[in-house]
Amino acid sequence: MNRIVEMKAKNRDQSLSDSRDLDGSYDQLTDSIEDDFELSTVCHRPEGLEKLQEQTKFTKKELQVLYRGFKNECPSGVVNEDTFKIIYSQFFPQGDSSTYAHFLFEAFDTNKNGSVSFEDFVIGLSIILRGTINDRLNWAFNLYDLNKDGCITKEEMLDIMKSIYDMMGKYTYPCMQEDAPREHVENFFQKMDRNNDGVVTIDEFIESCQKDENIMQSMQLFDNVI
Repeated sequence: MNRIVEMKAKNRDQSLSDSRDLDGSYDQLTDSIEDDFELSTVCHRPEGLEKLQEQTKFTKKELQVLYRGFKNECPSGVVNEDTFKIIYSQFFPQGDSSTYAHFLFEAFDTNKNGSVSFEDFVIGLSIILRGTINDRLNWAFNLYDLNKDGCITKEEMLDIMKSIYDMMGKYTYPCMQEDAPREHVENFFQKMDRNNDGVVTIDEFIESCQKDENIMQSMQLFDNVI
């Protein structure tokens, strides 16, 4: 029995240590108070800092900054889709970002359990901001492939384009035409659907993007954002 209690205490201490390592602001004087408070309010503990450094391309300091922001918005340690939409909407007050935020949440929710942990968030963010061109293109393809069947249809791309136009708002300048999303999709497929079978595969997507100078330049803008 004593052995079990000791093991539980050890796991508890390690869990708190990992969180404090990420937070970077632990105060030794409030040990017992924080222990009780954190264990009662946090339902998910992030991986240790060293493991997250191995899994991502962020430095220790960057992970600590990201964790403080995530913990501030999501004290429980995970974010559900409704909360994710609320947070995301703050960046696009002029439009309706809910549908695009849904697609984005699906891309971050790699375990398909209806929630995004800090690990899910930083691993995805690391790919978007620090990944290779192939890593980023694969992540983008996964975002557009809504039903995850390995190809992008015109309907899926149209849903994405409509959500982006909704998010940008109706009062942008110059004003967007209602048929603009569909025109964008037609242009997209003319460039990428090489065999004209009505769908875009991952190989077609990557090859077309790598040959498009504008797409390559836009991806390089993300380098060293944080």
